[in-house]
Amino acid sequence: MRPGADGFPRAAAVALADPQLRRNLRRATRTIRGNREAAVAEITDWEGLRDQAAWIKHELLSSLDTHLERLEASVTAAGGRVHWARDGDEACALVGDLMHSRGAREAIKMKSLTTDEIGLDHALELRGITAWETDLAEMIVQLAHDRPSHIVVPAIHMSRGEIRDLFARSFGLPGLTDDPVELTAAARQVMRERFLRAKVGITGANFAVAESGTIVLVESEGNGRMCNTLPPTLISIMGIEKVLPRLVDLTVMLRLLPRSAVGARMSSYVTLFTGVHEGDGPSEFHLILLDNGRTRALADPVGREALRCIRCGACLNACPVYEHVGGHAYQAPYPGPIGSIISPQLAGMHEHPTLPFASSLCGACAEVCPVRIDIPKLLVHLRERVVTETDAESVTERVAMRMLLRTLSDRRRYQAGQRALRLARRPLRSQLARTLPGPLAAWSSVRELPEIPQQTFREWWAARASGGTQ
Repeated sequence: MRPGADGFPRAAAVALADPQLRRNLRRATRTIRGNREAAVAEITDWEGLRDQAAWIKHELLSSLDTHLERLEASVTAAGGRVHWARDGDEACALVGDLMHSRGAREAIKMKSLTTDEIGLDHALELRGITAWETDLAEMIVQLAHDRPSHIVVPAIHMSRGEIRDLFARSFGLPGLTDDPVELTAAARQVMRERFLRAKVGITGANFAVAESGTIVLVESEGNGRMCNTLPPTLISIMGIEKVLPRLVDLTVMLRLLPRSAVGARMSSYVTLFTGVHEGDGPSEFHLILLDNGRTRALADPVGREALRCIRCGACLNACPVYEHVGGHAYQAPYPGPIGSIISPQLAGMHEHPTLPFASSLCGACAEVCPVRIDIPKLLVHLRERVVTETDAESVTERVAMRMLLRTLSDRRRYQAGQRALRLARRPLRSQLARTLPGPLAAWSSVRELPEIPQQTFREWWAARASGGTQ
């Protein structure tokens, strides 16, 4: 089944029926929102930082090809090797071939949305290769054979009790409690052995600097640093929009990202590495630059704004829809408001036709976005594209819209329609109070229908002018 085939509405209905999920989401998102507000309040010119970040990303996207070529040259000069992947299949094949040629049957892997996007873990598994997730939350999701439900906090939908039960089964620790320190210690014991024996490390990249070839990893646990220093071979997979023109641009992004993501002044671990160095870190470094629909998004003068995203997840924590249904309802690697505008553009409108409609357009996401992506504007734009590029518009809707156009474009037809509706007011009142009949029920089931007035405005005005009753 293709992603999103069942559609967001059906998946959201399932999520809404799970009260424990809603409690977990509400507790976590509200905590992160409070932390973010406190961290942002410490910055006197927060709005100025957002303006700078938006300008940096706009400049980048305006000449992305130039910056990518410069990045390739810089990485190569520093001793690394750059590979280009048109889609997820090519990227997965590159990783598999690199590991196969080195005789590696397992890898340690840092949390990476890009590898989730292309299904890297599953692709490697088909080739007999195990990719061990080392981020605690990603490890939890992997053990549960689940999917991440948040950009920053993948296991946000799970409670401590659920995690304790999972670890007890997976690690053979029946006496384990739900104390976070004890849970972390159990995971650390398992991961330590994997860190020390792995020959290949796999990471994503928060940013890559074109002028120097520097790769930037931002994390809170230190597992990413283990992945990119211990194994002799390091592979980093990066979406082509993650490049930054200059090293100085990081001074803006690294002030915005941790505050927006988790409400922290700075992430616990910020790693910058450039190429390879004898006796220090991996002996070979491979950077895979992934397109996978990004150039298609770039070609849309409106939709390309989504490529500014720095994957902070702030829009998810602010979104009332996400807070109630969680990430799984979006049926895509990127959930929440940002996923509703990124996933359809990367995979194609036919893959996720319902996601642009998974929003109330309240605007909370745009208010918190650190790079000023106008998500509501993009959602409306993509709704139009869904209708024009897919068969989302039903025959009934098409006929209804044409009839409405014909009625509203002629005054006499419009007034005749008003009279006819008023005549049907009494017999249809009880039905209209609930929903429209037949195929129109899908429209009225999510809308409150107004009461049909006894007079039209023109009739009321004429009566008023003649001194009649109002």
